[in-house]
Amino acid sequence: MKIRFNEDASVVAQVQEGLRQKDGYCPCKVGKLPENKCMCEEFKNQIKDENFEGYCHCKLYYKEK
Repeated sequence: MKIRFNEDASVVAQVQEGLRQKDGYCPCKVGKLPENKCMCEEFKNQIKDENFEGYCHCKLYYKEK
């Protein structure tokens, strides 16, 4: 298993700017809730799933099997 950034540098830059503006909270989710702090709870759970391969909600990270 490997976690990496999206290969599209413009997506990475855009999401990272959104993270800066929202104090580290996912720019794609509503509310500054603990479960929305990057790396969000949703993606952490996807990482635990050995069958999951794909992007996090905001497309910043990608989990490879």
